[in-house]
Amino acid sequence: MSSVRVKICGITCAEDAAAAVEAGADALGFIFFPGSPRYVSPETVTEIVAGLPPMVTTVGVFVNETPDAVRSRMRETGLRCAQLHGDESPDECAAVAGSVIRAVRVGEGLEAASLEPYVGLGVTTFLLDTEKEGLYGGTGETFDWDHAVAAKSVGRVIVSGGLGPGNVAECIRTVRPYAVDTGSGVEAQPGKKDHDKVRAFIEAARTI
Repeated sequence: MSSVRVKICGITCAEDAAAAVEAGADALGFIFFPGSPRYVSPETVTEIVAGLPPMVTTVGVFVNETPDAVRSRMRETGLRCAQLHGDESPDECAAVAGSVIRAVRVGEGLEAASLEPYVGLGVTTFLLDTEKEGLYGGTGETFDWDHAVAAKSVGRVIVSGGLGPGNVAECIRTVRPYAVDTGSGVEAQPGKKDHDKVRAFIEAARTI
């Protein structure tokens, strides 16, 4: 059995949240970036979070918001963790305080040393996603997982980008990450999860 954690991102409704939790998800992600097809309102997130079991980690995904705005939204909705997915500096990430995931877009390469300024300020968990011009995430495309292996020398690594039921086990065998993350890889359409795919993804991640 794999001890890797599983995050289902881009949750927009209570039904999808419940299905992910029932399937065994460790964490749920809620996207506050208006440019995303998976955007969800703070009011909806507040309602969903209030109905979740206590051991599920709830993550707010933010793009280029100020630390004050992130903290305010976290308090408002009851979220437990902030994922910063824009162009935030190490200082801005650290200023959010609490539990923070720094998202890093991976293109042709990734220098693990580039993550060290974040670690020096207490941000030690990194979500690696595929870089694509004009997008902050949700590309549905994988990157070279060797970069994720190298990044483990600096901090905890969450692998995202193009993961689905068919390749998540291979990713885990290759990287042995702290966690894996999927959004578009388990959707029926943008913003709506396919519950069968969610179950299949989590089962594949749990049984290597």
